[in-house]
Amino acid sequence: MTATPVSTEHSIALEQEAFVLAVADQLNAFLSEKRTLLASISPDTLVLVDSIKSLATGGKRMRALLCYWGWRGAGGGADAPEVVMAGAALELFQAAALIHDDIIDRSDTRRGGPSVHRAFSTLHTDRGWALDDERFGHAAAILTGDLCLSFSEEQFAAIGASAGSRARAVFNLMRTEVMAGQYLDILEEVSGPGKPHNTAVSRASAIIRYKSAKYSSEHPLVLGGALAGGSDELLDGYSAFALPLGEAFQLRDDVLGVFGDPAQTGKPAGDDLREGKRTVLVGLTIESASEAEREFVDSHLGRQDLSEEQIARLCAIMVGSKALAGTEAMITELSDTAFSALTELPIATNVSAALAALGQGAVSRTS
Repeated sequence: MTATPVSTEHSIALEQEAFVLAVADQLNAFLSEKRTLLASISPDTLVLVDSIKSLATGGKRMRALLCYWGWRGAGGGADAPEVVMAGAALELFQAAALIHDDIIDRSDTRRGGPSVHRAFSTLHTDRGWALDDERFGHAAAILTGDLCLSFSEEQFAAIGASAGSRARAVFNLMRTEVMAGQYLDILEEVSGPGKPHNTAVSRASAIIRYKSAKYSSEHPLVLGGALAGGSDELLDGYSAFALPLGEAFQLRDDVLGVFGDPAQTGKPAGDDLREGKRTVLVGLTIESASEAEREFVDSHLGRQDLSEEQIARLCAIMVGSKALAGTEAMITELSDTAFSALTELPIATNVSAALAALGQGAVSRTS
């Protein structure tokens, strides 16, 4: 890839900064309205919207930015409120998905702090309330996630008729695919050990496509293009770039979930192993490891009481079986496919450069 001129990089950075600030302002205004509404119901419910705001305030805004550059590549203006509301809707959808995902995965941390369900459990304990703190934490977090999901829909609907049927179809498809992919993920955790070892990678690949890749990159980019009235040819080109990019992004996430630095990822070392995630990395391990190693992986993956020694052995098996190297090779191949497709897109140079930078950040990140 050719280097981007410094002046272009500076212009892109300024444009992105302005958009990210606009999305933040939109989220703050929208959630402030909802906070006023909840306060009128009961002050006790304010913790719901405050939990959403806390989670929606962080993150890299990758989905919103992809939506923005999809919009700009299709001819949309830099200061349009439609794409700002779409970006806010995507951020709320992401927050809802994270809340529910942490419950499903039994993950106690998110971005270096307590996950929403863990924060509610702690609130229960600190207040000395009756009954079970964990059950309360899960129930309250499920409701918070549902509320956040409804906020996402409300924010997208506020765009109005300008969203068009194509953009609405993309937004609806995105939500359905994520839920289906999430179910396939938890199904694989419980049924994977009994399924054929030689199909473990293909099953895991289907999961990451629908649970993560499409909503992390493809749908946000296509959504932005559809909002701006982009042609079918352009939107298909967006998909050709963003889908392999999203798959590479999730593979990188899976590698970090096992081998990442906790100080960078905000999660304990080996957290994905305790959660029992049957990722492509695990699938490659299952396919390539010896019978004894395979049995060790199957019998220890998903155990909450994994010791540091057991985690170290699982990691050693992944390295020794060439599964880690194989995953890295897949990330490289998918990235090459994505960036090759990017060069074919009929978009302005600054839009192409912005998408390239976002893509590089996604596949080479350390957190």
